Amino acid sequence: MPGAAAGRGGTLGRSGRRTSASTQEAVIPAHQLLDEATRVADLLLEVQTRVNGQIDDALAESLPGVQRRLGVSPDDAVDVSGLVNTRITGLSVVVTPASVAAVVPLPPGSAATTAAARRAVTDVLRGDDDRLVVIAGPCSIHDPEAALEYAAFLARVRQRHAGDLEVLMRTYTEKPRTEVDWKGFAYDPFLDGSSRISVGLVATRMLMCRITATGVPVAAEPLNALTPQYVNGLVTYNGVGARNVTDQTARERVSGFSSVVGFKNSPEGSIDSAVSAVVAARAPHEFLGVDAHGVSAQLSTTGNDTAHVILRGTADGPNHSAEHVAEVKRKLAARGLPEVVVVDASHGNSRKDHRRQPGVVADLAAQVAGGERAVRGVMVESHLVEGRQDLDREHPERLAYGVSVTDSCVDPATTEAMLAELAGAVRARRGRA
Repeated sequence: MPGAAAGRGGTLGRSGRRTSASTQEAVIPAHQLLDEATRVADLLLEVQTRVNGQIDDALAESLPGVQRRLGVSPDDAVDVSGLVNTRITGLSVVVTPASVAAVVPLPPGSAATTAAARRAVTDVLRGDDDRLVVIAGPCSIHDPEAALEYAAFLARVRQRHAGDLEVLMRTYTEKPRTEVDWKGFAYDPFLDGSSRISVGLVATRMLMCRITATGVPVAAEPLNALTPQYVNGLVTYNGVGARNVTDQTARERVSGFSSVVGFKNSPEGSIDSAVSAVVAARAPHEFLGVDAHGVSAQLSTTGNDTAHVILRGTADGPNHSAEHVAEVKRKLAARGLPEVVVVDASHGNSRKDHRRQPGVVADLAAQVAGGERAVRGVMVESHLVEGRQDLDREHPERLAYGVSVTDSCVDPATTEAMLAELAGAVRARRGRA
């Protein structure tokens, strides 16, 4: 696998060390990224502990006066020890989005990458750009070094097909779980159950900065209201997963996202759930959230007019055919929504068999080449090595390099072939116009 690629940030090698063409400034090698993230997180946690203490002191000083004005006596307080936090075994300080952004600032190249890609993807979804959006990358990120090597590969492919495809990288560091399993790099970056969340959040921002600085835009799938703030300004595309599509709080959150957003159909295949989510996300909302300092806040949103449906297959099989696309178009039109569809070639559409992804892409390419304009994007699960492996939390050092620890992925050669096929389909469709 070639390990170096030219980008806005200079050259990126197998080790992840980049050298600026103008300053020759070396950055931390990728295999040391977690060590640096730990150092950053530890320093920020010291600061946050002091800040939290100051908040406690300020409240202790100010609240008694408020209590007196309201006629509330501290002596009336009851013992709640058996009523609250009865199943909480620990409560730890965590770094805040504002502090992380202050010490891991957004590089100029990253800001330029995200801004340009958001415009490009929005134009494709609106029909102002006749290209396809392609989101390719690992099912989940677990190794910064492998992620950066994959980003270098994708940078070359992105440049090769720039006239026909707007290519983004999957950088999913949170994993939704039906029951219990590893929750992702942001929550357990050392893959050993230590759950150093502050380190994972810092490392996630550092990694996305490194990837976008090379000119490769990123996509993510946030699972709660807090994590998106740690990567503000870095994410071009946010997907809402099948398990969360019916969650009204998730719909409200993305109504205020600056990124492009898509909603997958539910696991059992409900398109109506995704359509309802699109309607909700495109509307303005008022809801309870948190600010960049982790403090509760009332948020007001404009609504997100990029919201669209993602077909990801069902528990019973695929839903990527021309007939399925036509059905989605009818449902969208009935609600007065743009007829825009993105299709996930993995998950239910490939029956969770990565070897079926090329067949899904071939079907979509045929639809596009035949003139179908509702299909605006395709998702592919791809990594440095095909297949998957189980994660052994007792011995994470035994993992094979470049192999997914969640869903199985196709390899770079297969990815290149699929993207070339989609690019050809775009040119064919363009020729029919």
